[in-house]
Amino acid sequence: MNGLDTILTKQDLNGDDLVYLLGLQGMQKAQLFEHAASVKASEVGNVVYFRGLIEFSNICEKNCFYCGIRKDNKNFQRYNLSDESILAAAVFAHKNNFASIVLQGGELSSAMFTKRITQLLQKIHKATEGALRVTLSLGEQPKEVFQEWYDAGAHRYLLRVESSNPNLYRKIHPQNPKHRFENRLQSLNDLKDTGYQVGTGVMIGLPFQTPEDLANDILFMRDFGIDMVGMGPYIEHSDTQLYKYRGLLMPQEERFQLSLKMIALLRMVMPKINIASATALQAIDKLGREKALKVGANVIMPNITPGAHRDDYLLYENKPCTEDSADDCKNCLEVRVALSGNTIGYGSWGDSIHFQQRDK
Repeated sequence: MNGLDTILTKQDLNGDDLVYLLGLQGMQKAQLFEHAASVKASEVGNVVYFRGLIEFSNICEKNCFYCGIRKDNKNFQRYNLSDESILAAAVFAHKNNFASIVLQGGELSSAMFTKRITQLLQKIHKATEGALRVTLSLGEQPKEVFQEWYDAGAHRYLLRVESSNPNLYRKIHPQNPKHRFENRLQSLNDLKDTGYQVGTGVMIGLPFQTPEDLANDILFMRDFGIDMVGMGPYIEHSDTQLYKYRGLLMPQEERFQLSLKMIALLRMVMPKINIASATALQAIDKLGREKALKVGANVIMPNITPGAHRDDYLLYENKPCTEDSADDCKNCLEVRVALSGNTIGYGSWGDSIHFQQRDK
């Protein structure tokens, strides 16, 4: 038995193990991916759950250094979908048996915004007879707002920590009270206390990031007891502050392979959580999302945002499929899932098994 075989049989991987595994290449990398695929098959099955993604607004109060829709970027068109457009997208998801949707938008903190989301949740549940699980991805909010939205029918919440290293977090965010690492952690804890299925994630291949940082990101998610994860490669955007550090970045293909390794390792460390195959993977590799499904991911998010605004929700550049209709996206992903050797869990909420067991 070689060193890799020994590590793969360990019950609990430590930081040194994870750093070693992140560095694997060639046949050893293939062995890692094969092992992660077997863990996925035995723990959550080769079923992929669709979450219809509705990117309903790119208006944001934050100024994160990596993000194309940050507040101070004036080089693109802002938009805010009407309630009717959002409802139509939710009904599309329901009629196509997705069973789950994600409402994603820039972070806003006004009372008017809070009320709008509450009313939207109520309208969505009425229009679909309560059949849809709803994930929100709307940034940091006060605990009472999380509670209000939960009571109105939100079931899951995705709030990416982006990096669990406080020093790296500060390098990729402005230094002011609106962008504090401690606030992000508090929000994650508030979400857990409220009863949500809690999701987070990190960017992989950031400037200044080390393999040790990524290993610690996995351990952070394990120790927090996260229920679902959406993570993918960092892709630079020319209208952001981080763009000036693009000379420090590893090539995109290396960021892609590192992302696959992160998905595989997270599946091994947290075998019963939901892991999304991020759209950013496809921005680098045309088969990126299928490859992620093969090494551990079990969730995919068809973009059902009305087509007129897909080009305006660009967190990073070269986002794929912005010209596809909701039907096109669904049909394309059906083929991609089949090619990955998985089936689609149509009509199933696909709740995190980790959450179900945590909640008992």
